Amino acid sequence: MKLDVIKLDGGKGGSIELSDAIFGIEDIRGDILQRVVTWQLAKRRSGNHKIQVRNEVSRTGKKMYKQKGTGGARHGSRRAAQFVGGAKAHGPVVRSHAFDLTKKFRALALRHALSSKVKSGSLVIMDSVTLADPKTAGLRASLEKIGLKNVLVIAGAEVDANFKLAARNIPNVDVLPNAGLNVYDVLRRHTLVLTKDAVEAINARYAEKEAA
Repeated sequence: MKLDVIKLDGGKGGSIELSDAIFGIEDIRGDILQRVVTWQLAKRRSGNHKIQVRNEVSRTGKKMYKQKGTGGARHGSRRAAQFVGGAKAHGPVVRSHAFDLTKKFRALALRHALSSKVKSGSLVIMDSVTLADPKTAGLRASLEKIGLKNVLVIAGAEVDANFKLAARNIPNVDVLPNAGLNVYDVLRRHTLVLTKDAVEAINARYAEKEAA
């Protein structure tokens, strides 16, 4: 399939050929996208939430009262979970929330995410994203002229330093290099902007995987 290429100032920049195997999937699988988004967010979790178990509670270990003759239940320590100030039972402990997904499955999910942007008309191909000066006001005006408000920009192998500085103070605008392309960030922004270099890198990488 072919898509028009635009320039940052809104002008025309020709057209580019996109791989149907990557950008042309018609039946978008929401379950595949959900699994990969869950995998990404699980990896981000620090897992450092923790409660105190009995041996960590700072409290006397002396027996509360004698074993027999009180008419009450037998207890040996005020550190037990049923007492105020005691430990907590079955609470969270430090652990990793990460789980595994195969590379082939993650690549499949990314192809579905990219295709979903094409299908919804939310993919923009840009000639390049470079600026002479790191001016936020100028970049905001350029994006508004094109109609980009909530956008993820995949800028190529490296992000232009001036563009990165100008974009960082604009709300709902994310800028990543090719290596940062991921399902979660593609889906969380309304529009996906790819440079020609980014498209070529995606075609080269995932076309090889598809052929394999």
